[in-house]
Amino acid sequence: MILVTVGTQLPFDRLVKAVDTFAKDLTRPVLAQIGKGTYTPQNMKWIKNIEPADFDSVFRDATVIVSHAGIGTVLTAKRFGKPIILVPRQASLGEHRNDHQLATVSQLVGRPGIYVARTDDELRNYLLDELDSPSHEDPSEVGRTSLVNYLKGYLAAG
Repeated sequence: MILVTVGTQLPFDRLVKAVDTFAKDLTRPVLAQIGKGTYTPQNMKWIKNIEPADFDSVFRDATVIVSHAGIGTVLTAKRFGKPIILVPRQASLGEHRNDHQLATVSQLVGRPGIYVARTDDELRNYLLDELDSPSHEDPSEVGRTSLVNYLKGYLAAG
């Protein structure tokens, strides 16, 4: 199963619509958590929110996660060893108050099991491909090397 999750704080109809468009072409079923969105999917199963008690079970059953670039979802995907396709929200499209999700994906792109889709075509191609799962690395390690290198450079610049 492909799990689409947009979080609970803001709608992300652009992502839900894109996956709904591709869902009929996919060999795996899709479950979308659509949050506060107003778009009603036609080609995939959907729910507004995943109950906290069910969250781990739903994640465990998924073969791939499609999500906004929320770091909590990234860490959960890593914890369960699931590949994740990140579609960052964009402030210019009214999807968030700033572009911190674009900054997040710029730091995560290229890591094992993390895929970044900036266009609908990229998202569709990822969904049609078999994606590699990430290693079960300790979630606390995500970003640690970048932070250490940044601090070393900052301190060296004095």
